Amino acid sequence: MGNFDAFEDKMTAAGMGDAAIRAFRRNYEALLREETGMIPETSIGPASGLTTLESIVDNTLIDPSLMAQAVVIKLNGGLGTGMGLQGPKSLLSVREGVNFLDLMVRQILDLRATSGAPVRLLLMNSFSTSEATLTHLERYRSSGLAEASEVELMQNQIPKIDAASLAPVEWPAEPSLEWCPPGHGDLYPALIGSGWLERLLAEGVKYAFVSNSDNLGAVLDPLILQYFADSGAPFLMEVTRRTAADRKGGHLALRKADGRLLLRETAQTLAEDIETFQDIGYHRYFNTNNLWLRLDLLKAQLAADSGVLPLPMIRNNKTVDPRDRDSVAVIQLETAMGAAIECFVGSAAIEVPRSRFAPVKTTADLLALRSDAYQILPNGQVRLVASRNQVPPDITLSGDYKLVDQIATLGVPSLIKCRSLKISGPVQIDAGVAFEGAVELSNPTKELRTLAAGRYKNQTVQL
Repeated sequence: MGNFDAFEDKMTAAGMGDAAIRAFRRNYEALLREETGMIPETSIGPASGLTTLESIVDNTLIDPSLMAQAVVIKLNGGLGTGMGLQGPKSLLSVREGVNFLDLMVRQILDLRATSGAPVRLLLMNSFSTSEATLTHLERYRSSGLAEASEVELMQNQIPKIDAASLAPVEWPAEPSLEWCPPGHGDLYPALIGSGWLERLLAEGVKYAFVSNSDNLGAVLDPLILQYFADSGAPFLMEVTRRTAADRKGGHLALRKADGRLLLRETAQTLAEDIETFQDIGYHRYFNTNNLWLRLDLLKAQLAADSGVLPLPMIRNNKTVDPRDRDSVAVIQLETAMGAAIECFVGSAAIEVPRSRFAPVKTTADLLALRSDAYQILPNGQVRLVASRNQVPPDITLSGDYKLVDQIATLGVPSLIKCRSLKISGPVQIDAGVAFEGAVELSNPTKELRTLAAGRYKNQTVQL
């Protein structure tokens, strides 16, 4: 058990480069050592005393030359299958005729126009999203954002591991299912293996802002760029305060042994430490996955680590065909890019408003985003309207609305004054419906029933 040669041969045959193979080897060897990645509460303390974005707003002079040294990297490898999508999640419509990718492009073009600098955009695509993404970008050819050689950073793929033999799984019925994405920690092997890291540095690009393509709050902020440049830090993570809804999510912490910041996820927490893990008053911050990298220092750190950042390995137990629970059991190995905060001496974190963390993970998020609770500015930025004081509507949808197509019957109701909305059962919402305060709609039958136009405030409606 545990012969890596078969994995190396398979990855080489598929065109995976040395950086990807070495990163996978490191994780595979961690699997063989049965590493758990557990982080006991006794080994860490809470992160505290972080600089806030508000504290630097009035005290920062922005050097306009920094924008020419910046690249925006968007993680764009997801298909959004959990929401019933067949293509890239970034092509999902946010408003009529406008999708996530369009907004990203608008943001870049606005940064270029306002700074006069050729701010770069790199999309970290997967083999599943590349073609459709590049096809959509054809409409921006005149802006230089259509050529793969200028905008695409290709994500690697790694073999799934047969759970019984720990060899590469074989699935002749559908060979593509023998492969899986390596998690967004693949950013680092992809940058070095693709040649993009060297190319960016050669072109004078020193700072990278990285975020998820479905986080419409993540825009390159010149203030944070200036702060990052002035700090000299190799790595900066944007964090925000945990709320009750974030109790089960990972948090930022300080390792007692060396004083470095790190991330701890639920899977890395001992059973006896769960209560403290979920104490949002003690462990107060979570990672927005908005990260800032000093590319020259990333290159130096990779050289010091023999080309592979020592990111904690994440083990996922799956079946080779995710649609068939009776298919062969496999292990998928991943890493998270935010975990690199512990790999650099001098890594830092900055507390940002929740508005910079606005991901669309569910149809409930999408319903809110499409409503008047949010505004889309001409520069592509998406914001909650001022009257909401940065608090989004809390929307809960029943299982009838798991897929994007299923929320079509809900239309686009007014949510600008809505605090919370719960919908269960098949409901058709007419145009002209406005929800205010806390509203609950319930249809206990399987027959589609209609909510007529009107204002509904602090009430429960059974249809």
